[in-house]
Amino acid sequence: MYFLSWLSQLCRGLSRPIGRTAQPTWGSFSRSLALSSQRRIPEFNSFVARTNTCGELRSSHLGQEVTLCGWIQYRRQNIFLVLRDCHGLVQVVIPQDEKTEALRLQYRYLDLRSFQMQYNLRLRSQVVMKMREYLCNLHGFVDIETPTLFKRTPGGAKEFLVPSREPGKFYSLPQSPQQFKQLLMVGGLDRYFQVARCYRDEGSRPDRQPEFTQIDIEMSFVDQTGIQSLIEGLLQYSWPSDKDPLVVPFPSMTFAEALATYGTDKPDTRFGMKIVDISNVFRHTEVRFLQDALSKPQGAVKAMCVREGANYLKKKDIESIRKFAADHFNEEVLPVFLKNKENWNSPVAKFILEKQRLELIRLMEIQEDDVVLLTAGEHKKACSLLGKLRLACADILEMNGMVLRDPALFSFLWVVDFPLFLPKEENPMELESAHHPFTAPHPGDIHLLYTEPEKVRSQHYDLVLNGSEIGGGSIRIHDAELQHYILGTLLKEDVKLLSHLLQALDYGAPPHGGIALGLDRLMCLITGAASIRDVIAFPKSFRGHDLMSNAPDSVSPQELKPYHIQVSWPADSEAERSSLNHSHHPES
Repeated sequence: MYFLSWLSQLCRGLSRPIGRTAQPTWGSFSRSLALSSQRRIPEFNSFVARTNTCGELRSSHLGQEVTLCGWIQYRRQNIFLVLRDCHGLVQVVIPQDEKTEALRLQYRYLDLRSFQMQYNLRLRSQVVMKMREYLCNLHGFVDIETPTLFKRTPGGAKEFLVPSREPGKFYSLPQSPQQFKQLLMVGGLDRYFQVARCYRDEGSRPDRQPEFTQIDIEMSFVDQTGIQSLIEGLLQYSWPSDKDPLVVPFPSMTFAEALATYGTDKPDTRFGMKIVDISNVFRHTEVRFLQDALSKPQGAVKAMCVREGANYLKKKDIESIRKFAADHFNEEVLPVFLKNKENWNSPVAKFILEKQRLELIRLMEIQEDDVVLLTAGEHKKACSLLGKLRLACADILEMNGMVLRDPALFSFLWVVDFPLFLPKEENPMELESAHHPFTAPHPGDIHLLYTEPEKVRSQHYDLVLNGSEIGGGSIRIHDAELQHYILGTLLKEDVKLLSHLLQALDYGAPPHGGIALGLDRLMCLITGAASIRDVIAFPKSFRGHDLMSNAPDSVSPQELKPYHIQVSWPADSEAERSSLNHSHHPES
């Protein structure tokens, strides 16, 4: 009942009618409009650029500066145009004085696609218009159930394939309703949410299941700040009353900063033990493996201070840490006691000069009985290694009695500015999407798409809670030409598979973005459950099996025949195949 009550409250937070408050303009739009501690729901338009819908303006708006948006439905004599959205129409008069000549020149090149205007109402029959880069058209959220059967498309996680009775044709169970909700935005339904059932053909883990539930959201005419503000308010409004109230806005950190400081893109910020770059301390060291690391591109020396590590870490723990580094990262990790006589045979200790020792103590604020874990290598690899060891050391310290991660503390964090592309593991010379191929590039990096695409940042954002990613989303590409270039030229995908989406974008898609919150994972963290399986009815096993129904199970050749499918059996499964063929009958 706790889960159902919380879910009901969450849905009410999305669909509750909104009362009018002060009308914000684009310039005044900020995250300060998120919900207050009294759970007041703000004006919906506070999340986007629009202040009014088309057809809403009345004589009471005279003298006010408002922002409208929509599509041009009609224009005449380069003087009059009719702007429409889902709520109505408004006639706009283009001023004919010299001050607006540049505006009239821009107007001539507009087609019937979406754009943004800002008006200053001075007269009842005339509106002074300003062009903006984005359009605005926002109305209340609509709860829509999107299909769960789709065709296989590029990118994303591994999908379940569902056979059909048409020879050689399959449905796919998508990981999320991504393309469907983008098409809803193109069609003018500009605020959508859904409690969506999603699927991923991968094994289970403590924080992942093959089937899972998301709170899925998409909005038109919104930017990253608007999405973040909406989610913060939604969580604050629906947060369980027996927990401490959430404080918004949540802190934010770039991907590069998260990696350099915590060694991961989903840092647990409830405790310190941060990674420190100490490359400059050892620029002129005599330690060979440090010299070798610093001589290579992106080479660095990194360190992490384990508070009171000398009191909590046993020699076997240090040996286990060093073995993990060697086995999984092919890297060396050295323990160093800079204010303690014991160094556990650290081969680097005797080569640290007194000047370097004092600089490290100052730089890392080292106290008596602290242990420094030092490594060297390529920047990302060294940070990732120490990020793993940071969590491993936290586990060891807590098992030995130190209170490090308060279970009653909920530490939210936005991670932003992810890379748009990553090199493929099987072929590092080719690129793949870091999030998904519909993610918009960072406005400041668009020029790099054509020269150095591997350096482009994205408008992708993740919401992290206590070291777990509970939500992720992005601002989408709404320009068909840009989407075609990224899919075909950079990602080498067959654009014909996404022709439906490209055609829709070409009709004049509004700027849009969205996010999905992992409901199961969020509930797991809120309730303090050890595994996501503890908050799901009928969860799957670690291998993704349903232990009650024994799914997935074998299907006989007779049952497969209507689907025109044959199974290629491995050699060690011949016995199972023979048993199935001989024991099967229609009512078994």
